[in-house]
Amino acid sequence: MTTTYQEMRKTLGTRRGRKPLTPEERAKRKEERKAEVRRRQFVALLGLFLTGSTLVGLIGSGAPSSARWGLFVPLMVFSIGFVQSRKKFCLAYGLMGTFNLGKLGDISRVQSAEDRRADRKTALTILAQSAFLALALTAIFVLLPL
Repeated sequence: MTTTYQEMRKTLGTRRGRKPLTPEERAKRKEERKAEVRRRQFVALLGLFLTGSTLVGLIGSGAPSSARWGLFVPLMVFSIGFVQSRKKFCLAYGLMGTFNLGKLGDISRVQSAEDRRADRKTALTILAQSAFLALALTAIFVLLPL
């Protein structure tokens, strides 16, 4: 019986052609996944910091409120990190058709074309959600009387 990529992502159990994971290996894999989420949360915090510093610079320099549309890029960085960390799914891996169930940098190619399509769809959904969130937040900052 073959295991699909989606089933592998949902379980910490056996993987195609490999022995079952021991409790220690499961714990290690869980910690690695937590580290992946923390990296995405760091990206969100970086975007938030860039947004704040850009906003302070725009307000401090007396730039017109239309200049606040420049906040879209740092807000997009924030949004991508935020949505990825909430969904526990990597946008870049999904678009490339790869996955990482081990340590950082240990990526594998998704074998099934159907699974690659599903991952790309999820990645594009994350990108669209991030763009919508960034656009909405940018519009709020533009409309605020600061």
